[in-house]
Order: sequence, then structure tokens, then C-alpha cells
Amino acid sequence: MRRVFTSVNSRIMSKNKGKAKAAAESSSTKSTPAPKELNPISVDKSGNICIQILAKPGAKQNGITGISTEGVGVQIAAPPSEGEANAELVKFLSKVLGLRKSDVSLDKGSRSRNKIILITKGAITTEAAEQLLRKESE
Repeated sequence: MRRVFTSVNSRIMSKNKGKAKAAAESSSTKSTPAPKELNPISVDKSGNICIQILAKPGAKQNGITGISTEGVGVQIAAPPSEGEANAELVKFLSKVLGLRKSDVSLDKGSRSRNKIILITKGAITTEAAEQLLRKESE
């Protein structure tokens, strides 16, 4: 009986020692991942293009104010009531990107200034979309 009891204790002790040693090794060998380049235009899991928008409704005319890491600044010449600015935003972006209105849709942020616009996969590439948005912002 005594042998069984001591073997169980030694096994428990060795497990604890091993965990502490493994934790020390893993913390010393962990490498910090390289920071991803922040871009307001990305591709989601299903292949659709997502554009982060910083909307500014109630402007005098439609236009792109700038592109930053936080999103694409878009001023909209429609009041932010009853979804008028959202409809105008989709219409404006479809015109700028040269797409059909049915290819451009509002995904998130119907009542916020921070919005996410979805573009149907295959309609345009991320590089082409970014190039067209930068051209319009100049």
C-alpha cells in the first residue's frame, strides 16, 4: 500500500513541476505578432468587401473627406432622419465605385455615424475600391 501512495504523490508533484516549467518555456519563446496594417477596406469571411465609413450627414454636397485608419470620411448631402442619409450614402458610393446600387449595401450602423458598407464579392477588388476612393477624395 505504501508504494502506491508514494507513486501517486510523486506523479502529482511531477505534473506540477512540469506545468511550471512548460509555462516558463512558452512565455520565453513567445514572439509578438507583427501588427497588421490598419486599413478601412477589408474582406470578410464570405468574401464580401467591407468598408468602414465615418459619415457626416447634412453637408452641402456629397464627397469623400479623407481616408484614415479609422475609416473613410464621407459627407452626405441628406439629413440624418428616416434613413435618408443612409440611402444617399449607398447611392453615392455605388456611383463613385462604378457599381450597381444592389451591389452596395449598409451592413451595420444605420443609426450611427460609424457605418460598415458591404460590397458583393466579385463586384470589385479591394485595391480598385481603395484607388477609386482615394481618387475621389482628392
